[in-house]
Amino acid sequence: MRWLCTCAFLIYIFHLATIAATTAVAPLPLKGAASPKAKAPLIPASAFLSTTHYMNSCPNLEAIIHRKVNAWVTRDPTLAASIIRLHFHDCAVRGCDASVLLNHLGSERRAEVSSTLRGFSLIDDIKAEVEKQCPKTVSCADILTAAARDATILVGGPFWEVPFGRKDGRISISKETDTVPHGRENITSLINFFEKLGLTFVDLVVLSGSHTIGRTSCYAIRDRIFNFNGTGKPDPSMNVFYVNSLKKQCKLSRNFVNLDVMTPRTFDVAYYRNLAKKLGILATDQLLYSDLRTGPLVNILAAQPEFFTSQFAVSMVKVGNANVLVGRNQGEIRLNCNYVNPLKI
Repeated sequence: MRWLCTCAFLIYIFHLATIAATTAVAPLPLKGAASPKAKAPLIPASAFLSTTHYMNSCPNLEAIIHRKVNAWVTRDPTLAASIIRLHFHDCAVRGCDASVLLNHLGSERRAEVSSTLRGFSLIDDIKAEVEKQCPKTVSCADILTAAARDATILVGGPFWEVPFGRKDGRISISKETDTVPHGRENITSLINFFEKLGLTFVDLVVLSGSHTIGRTSCYAIRDRIFNFNGTGKPDPSMNVFYVNSLKKQCKLSRNFVNLDVMTPRTFDVAYYRNLAKKLGILATDQLLYSDLRTGPLVNILAAQPEFFTSQFAVSMVKVGNANVLVGRNQGEIRLNCNYVNPLKI
């Protein structure tokens, strides 16, 4: 147990160091010491976000978002996982700019990989209320990011402060969603994908823990349970009894099954513990356990629930800061999350 705690602590410190390295601003040079050829360090866009961004312009924003998310998730508990997933899909393409919400021919939202995304109506509902109270002030990107936080809380996950100030993007291209992970990648490609977002392998493993809630379509796993790699047999890395259960549930590709077979509506570490029992439903889930780079962290998270929840909050802040648009010359504040603003607003 001491070994586990020590490893967890070292990984946590390493991760915090990574955050500091990506967000720190270099100190100002001493007077007279600046080199004429020296270039000023680039400040990440996320450094311009602030938890107090709407303190004066829309003081009731977080209360509005929380009330709306609570009402929708109370009616449909499965929506919590969908909002978290919608947020990730947004940040995975062009950064967290609400481009996934744009609803036009050829947009990310119309892509095949986005066909199972849900939660758009909830975001529209929040936006409509926010526009009544704070017109032309709050971006759809900020609303989606905060909604993902509140959805996490409602299923037992951690709280974290959401820094605000994102702008909404004007571009959304269906083809660009091809890069979004869909459950069949290897660990190397996943690590590379996360690095492009400014995230580490620690974030990959921790954020995969969101699969402790939610569902996946049977279409996404049919090859794994019926015809793995064209063998006509199930994936040998899966528990045999689990495979038989999934076959009964997945007689139709349009059916859905829980990502966490043990506690599908509770935000906990059962997801990680399932992997040790060969109960990972997506190939990428099970690979996290078997890969030498990520497996040790899976074991640590399975044994230390508090470490998981605290680190999940850290990783969610990082993903929410990925490639954000800020400032006057970037993006816009959409009046309707489904469409870019008319040219004259």
